[in-house]
Amino acid sequence: MTIAQAYPKGPEPAPPAWLSSDAGREDAPARLFCFAHAGGGAGFFRPWRPLLLPQVEVCPVVLPGREWRLRERPYTRMEELVPAVVDGLLPYLDRPYALMGHSMGSAVAYEVARRLSVGPAAPPAGLVVSGRRAPHLPKRRADLHGLPDEEFVAAVARLNGIPDQVLRQPDLLRLFVPGMRADFTLNETYRPLPGPPLSCPVSGLTGDADPEVTPEEMLAWREVTTGPFTLRVFAGDHFYLKGVRPDFIDALRTDLRRLLSVIS
Repeated sequence: MTIAQAYPKGPEPAPPAWLSSDAGREDAPARLFCFAHAGGGAGFFRPWRPLLLPQVEVCPVVLPGREWRLRERPYTRMEELVPAVVDGLLPYLDRPYALMGHSMGSAVAYEVARRLSVGPAAPPAGLVVSGRRAPHLPKRRADLHGLPDEEFVAAVARLNGIPDQVLRQPDLLRLFVPGMRADFTLNETYRPLPGPPLSCPVSGLTGDADPEVTPEEMLAWREVTTGPFTLRVFAGDHFYLKGVRPDFIDALRTDLRRLLSVIS
């Protein structure tokens, strides 16, 4: 089977509602679709773009309720979000691709990968998950999404989940909280959706001082696939991968080389 047969060109992309405005336009031979943590957006992944081009285009996925989609109703249930994401990505699945998520984004990327593994497009070449316990493991802390606003903001702030510039501006914080609460609802009510396990390779990444997940909980991701699994542990907390960290970028390039076979 040729690449053209495996990855048929989809309909001509409309203005990218689900991708950041500068994504899905490069002529790279492969794409990496990235899903952020609760409250995160495209900017979290943008520093990686020049480091992975020209072989892999980093394509941050922007969910409703943030950035230019701030006025859209955010999703709070995984079973409703996943089909919408899949439909939004279909025009960009005309070449080999992998999915990556950090924290809440790992659960979203995982369920999108499962849905795409059974059609209608070619399946993902691999999945990279970061900073979240495997989906079948029990919770270790009480849910936050139902707390009153003041308590909710304080609890999320203790997790470093709200940027300082947002905390310092009450008007901006009021705009930020509904989307953040929706993300926590999505993540905390999530249970694995029905369906078979993955068969593609899965890479797990985590910080050794992450209060939200242990290396052992990341290792449990090996149970979600019949394919190979690797685990890498970095020095750092929940946001160990933020910005441009050379050891992380080198590890990501190594994993993508294995998954996509396009990085020299």
